[in-house]
Amino acid sequence: MIIIRNILAVIIGWFIGSIVNMSLINYGYSVFPLEGVDTNDMETLAAVMPHLDPQFFIFPFLAHALGTLVGAIIAGLIAASHRMKFSYSIGGLFLIGGITMAYLLPSPLWFLTIDLLIAYIPVAWLGGKIALMIYTDKKNKMRF
Repeated sequence: MIIIRNILAVIIGWFIGSIVNMSLINYGYSVFPLEGVDTNDMETLAAVMPHLDPQFFIFPFLAHALGTLVGAIIAGLIAASHRMKFSYSIGGLFLIGGITMAYLLPSPLWFLTIDLLIAYIPVAWLGGKIALMIYTDKKNKMRF
């Protein structure tokens, strides 16, 4: 049962974190619309990404960081053991996705540096710590 719960922790954490990620990306397009750009066409996006102003990278960074954070918290809360390791695994999965997107959609170097160094592993660590605090607090409240 422990193995199944740990596998589910990663799957559910990754899935919900991905929903948060994509929701923020889509919301970002409504806050900062890309005039005349089809955001569903990867080739068009790849052509304009290196020339966008910094404001257009706020929501992608928030999406990456908050998607990782939520996913890491959920994985850490669901995991039956090694909670931090499972939170880190969410950070690793999202980092792989970030590296893939950096290859597919070339962005300015300043954004790639900040995004890849901050939005994934450090945020997964924070998510794991939050999950541990929540778990410990619940455990302590259950004692009479």
